[in-house]
Amino acid sequence: MEELRRSIKKTDTFLADQLARREHVLKESRDVISACSRAIIDVHSGRGKDAEKELSTARNLLGSLRKSGQGPSARYLVSPETEYVEASSVLALSRAKPIPPMEGLGVSPDAYLLGLLDTVGELKRMVLSSIMERRLGQATKYFEVMEEIYSVCSPLAVYDHVANGARRKIDVARMLVEDTRGMMAQETRRELLGKSMARLEKKLDRRSR
Repeated sequence: MEELRRSIKKTDTFLADQLARREHVLKESRDVISACSRAIIDVHSGRGKDAEKELSTARNLLGSLRKSGQGPSARYLVSPETEYVEASSVLALSRAKPIPPMEGLGVSPDAYLLGLLDTVGELKRMVLSSIMERRLGQATKYFEVMEEIYSVCSPLAVYDHVANGARRKIDVARMLVEDTRGMMAQETRRELLGKSMARLEKKLDRRSR
């Protein structure tokens, strides 16, 4: 029975440690997610410097989390890392830079995949903003990135049982891409019509002189 008691005591110590790690990771994860959300809002509002500061905060918090998020607690890092990938990608794309690689962000493969897929939704917002500002060329670039992300990520839907939620996010990305494609086609036709009307007006104006 003495051996049993020692084993139970070790089990109790281990589980207590894991519980403490879990609570710490979950609390800090919320702070990371909040910082990343603020960073994305800053990007859409044109406050790039503020977005950088928020991402720096998220990066530092993640560094601390990785020390605690070991063993069974590691799975709790996927959510904050996913948000970090998304915010980092949105900031980079807003500055006409490539999406940061997984190694550069220091995140897990499943978090990288999920974060990229979430980026598609933010890119649609960027497409809409560009169209409203009459910058069709910029909107086209953002849309091309949307298509590329969906194209390279969609085959990974088979790993949904490993990267939990991947298939659903891929389905959402497909719908966003299709919806944005229709919007881009409509806007392109509108711009071509506007240019044709402008040329016609110039011709008529020259003839009337």
